Amino acid sequence: MSEGTEATEKKSAVKQKLDLKDKLDIKNKLDIKSKLNLDDVDLGVSMPSTNVDEYLRVLRLARKPSREEFNMIAKVSMAGIGIIGTIGFVIYALLTELPKAF
Repeated sequence: MSEGTEATEKKSAVKQKLDLKDKLDIKNKLDIKSKLNLDDVDLGVSMPSTNVDEYLRVLRLARKPSREEFNMIAKVSMAGIGIIGTIGFVIYALLTELPKAF
């Protein structure tokens, strides 16, 4: 009886080793960082400034909008949302109704 359990344990250990090996092989195949040398590439993105004075300057310049400004921003935002929604509905309607017509 113990011979059967030992054989089963050996099979499961071998299977775990194979699974680990397969996972490592897949990880190595998908590891793009090692294939690309991005240290020499300039992506045009830089780290944000950590100078607190710049943030304080922006906060000092910021002000609460007047009621007219707020209403104008709200109207423009609602118009934009409405236009995007209408375009989405038209596309949805075309993609659901046109296939039925043919």
